[in-house]
Amino acid sequence: MKNKNGFVDLGFAKLDTDRARRTGFSEVVFCQGKADVHLEKIFTTLYEKNGEVLGTRASVEQFEIVREKFPDAEYREIPRLIKIQSTEKKSREKIGKIVVVSAGTADVAVAEEAAECAEFWGGNVERVYDVGVSGIHRLLSKIEILNKANVVIAVAGMEGALASVVGGLVCVPVIAVPTSVGYGANLGGISTLLSMLNSCANGISVVNIDNGFGAAYQATMINRLACKAT
Repeated sequence: MKNKNGFVDLGFAKLDTDRARRTGFSEVVFCQGKADVHLEKIFTTLYEKNGEVLGTRASVEQFEIVREKFPDAEYREIPRLIKIQSTEKKSREKIGKIVVVSAGTADVAVAEEAAECAEFWGGNVERVYDVGVSGIHRLLSKIEILNKANVVIAVAGMEGALASVVGGLVCVPVIAVPTSVGYGANLGGISTLLSMLNSCANGISVVNIDNGFGAAYQATMINRLACKAT
């Protein structure tokens, strides 16, 4: 039953059907840990309201449940995303420029979560992967791409130095995403997070460990503002 305050109460969940009007983004489903019957009902309700649904951290088994109800649903295996979107929305011209940079191939799953989410929300995304600081010439060879961005998402594990290097090369906001990639003293990404928070480069903001989704959300907001200003 729909509540006058802008949400649908399913009993086990209260879906924020007014979120797109307030924020410009429909509610996104964090799939991990959800019961199958709940997941199906959540996707159905959000699709009926918004005409599209994005689900993060989804398993293949969860995708199969969703696809039974929505044959046009798409699954991105590496970032574990479920996308349901109309042909019209998928075919719309992407706006602006968001560049997603990753240090190593082990970081690609998080980088792809960022890139795919930003594309779902209408951003023109360019990927620059495997350009970590251990071979910094690889990053420098892509400087022209970086300089065309409205915002850069820098994804890295280990010591997290990539974000600082990118921050010192570009004149746009850099969103740093620490990943849990690394050996013992990486502490599951905590050392990377602290390194990024302590960056000496200006213009850097930091999201949570492995949070490609959060980086994409923030980058999309910046990209939309940049497009409005031009």
